This record gives sequence, structure tokens and C-alpha cells, in this order.
Amino acid sequence: MKSDLFAGEHLAEAATFPGMTLQNAKSVKYTVNGEMHARQGSMIAFRGDLQFERKGQGIGGMLKRAVTGEGLPLMAVRGQGEAWFAHEAQNCFIVEIEQGEAFTVNGRNVLCFDSTLHYDIRTVKGAGMTGGGLFNSVFSGHGKIALMCEGNPIVIPVTPQAPVYVDTDAVVGWSEQLHTSLHRSQSLGSMIRGGSGEAVQLKLEGQGFVVVRPSELTPQKTSN
Repeated sequence: MKSDLFAGEHLAEAATFPGMTLQNAKSVKYTVNGEMHARQGSMIAFRGDLQFERKGQGIGGMLKRAVTGEGLPLMAVRGQGEAWFAHEAQNCFIVEIEQGEAFTVNGRNVLCFDSTLHYDIRTVKGAGMTGGGLFNSVFSGHGKIALMCEGNPIVIPVTPQAPVYVDTDAVVGWSEQLHTSLHRSQSLGSMIRGGSGEAVQLKLEGQGFVVVRPSELTPQKTSN
């Protein structure tokens, strides 16, 4: 059988090392040798001897809760084999976190991550009920996390001289050491007249970076 479908960019090659890689812009391939964690329902294919376990409580002592503040259920994937993960054809990208670093992520953007990463759920300081929700997910330790967003992400440097203001529905994640607070960019008079639709932003100050997606929040499908 012949087709452009069998071109190299579509073909799943045999694994050469454990861990995650981008299969393409819309999916992540993870070669499992032990255990990893992923968003429930995000596995689209696998081969090998793998078990998928829905977790009601913490995974290996690393998860304080079974879901993130965005209502994201997680699963443990154990064994040896290869698995592919994706969610609603969103763009995927991989972030490697080194020892001593921490990355705050909106739970709706988490696809999968190494079991070597420590995971916590914290309130977004100064953000009240905004910032995509009261809680965000904080990853630390050493390992990789695969994130996803609608469209190509935008990475904006944050410096002490130039704080960044982000739409709370568009933010994907930011350096944990940044200071967060609410910023109101709209006057009371403007709000009374109907407003611009951009009344409140999350202000990020310090030294680091913030990742945003080129779209605002859309309703998420309920996980079964």
C-alpha cells in the first residue's frame, strides 16, 4: 500500500530512550519504563505491557489531591511500553524542569509528566478567584512536563523593570518565583458603561517568564 500517509513525519518510530518526546505538534509520545502520570482520557494509543490506573487519591505520595484546581483528573501509567497522548488536537510542547526550579501551570494545560516531578496544588497569590481558577498546579524537582494549548504559545520575559499583565483566561503558566497580584485596567465608569471586556488581569512581577495562549478560555468537555 502506498500513500503520503506513510511519510516519515507521520510514522511512529521505535523508541530509542525512555521518557517523552513530541510525536508531532499535536501529540506526545512517552516511552514508559516504570511509571509516569497523565491526564485521564488523553491516551490515544499504546503498545507494550502498560496498565492505566485512575487515581482517587495521591500518586506515590506526590499528589496531595486527585485533581488540580481546574478539575483535571490524573492517571498513573505503569509498566514497559510506548503510549501516545493528545487532547482535542491542541498544540503540545515540552518543558524540562531542573532541580531547584519550579513552574506554575494552569491545570487545564497539563497533558502528562514524569513521575520524578513533585506536584502540588496552591492558591494563586493575590489572584482571588481568578488566574484561571483559585488553584494552580506547581511542579518542581527534576523532569519533563508536556503542556498543551490552543494555538502556538507565546513566551513573554518578565523583568523587575517590566512587569507583565496577562488575561486570566489565556495564561498557561509562569515561573514560580514571580510575584502575582490582580490589576484592574478599567475604570469604574467604563465598567458601568459596559466595559471593554478586559477589566482585570493577573500582574506578574520579578524575574522570569510567563506563557500565554493566543485564545481565551473555552468550555472544557466533562471527563467521563
